[in-house]
Amino acid sequence: MKNYEIPLSPENYYHIYNHANGSDNLFLNSENYRYFLQRYATFINPIADTFAYCLMPNHIHFLIRIKAEPDLQKAYEYKKQSREKLLEEDISNYLSREFASLFSSYSQAFNRQNGRKGSLFNPNFKRKLVETDKYFTQLVYYIHANPVHHGFVKDLSAWNYSSYHAFLSRKQTNLQRDEVLNWFGNVDSFRTFHEGMPLTGKLDFD
Repeated sequence: MKNYEIPLSPENYYHIYNHANGSDNLFLNSENYRYFLQRYATFINPIADTFAYCLMPNHIHFLIRIKAEPDLQKAYEYKKQSREKLLEEDISNYLSREFASLFSSYSQAFNRQNGRKGSLFNPNFKRKLVETDKYFTQLVYYIHANPVHHGFVKDLSAWNYSSYHAFLSRKQTNLQRDEVLNWFGNVDSFRTFHEGMPLTGKLDFD
């Protein structure tokens, strides 16, 4: 059985995934999607760089790189409002707690809004280490193509709740846009890759 609860470590790349608990949906309207991304920026931007994401009605995908230890220390001190040292052996737990806080914060607001009780997300989010250039490239595409893969749209550009549009825009973004576009060559190469890639196989956690 694959282990999808591996430790999170500084400067490593990960595919992050979580799913709604049972048959529930995570997002019921556009405001839900927007609010989740706000919460994501609050909890995750201080600890990780984000390269791609897709929010689906009942699950989410992110491609991230955990920040370097000095940046994590700064984020930890800011959160604690103290000069407390973040020990190396505590880093993974700290990072996992920030993701747990993200899911909990969103769930509480969602439950209040919808008169709902109980867990919204699966209790343990999954993560897979991104170790090769090929996997990184494929993952950017497959995350963006997830709505097509699940039959919600016929063209990945028709889905409003992924990072795909941000790479074709010049609007300010928290994504590592320049890094991703340089990886593909330029914005035209990025678009061509996405338009020409056959939708085969499946994502890690589908």
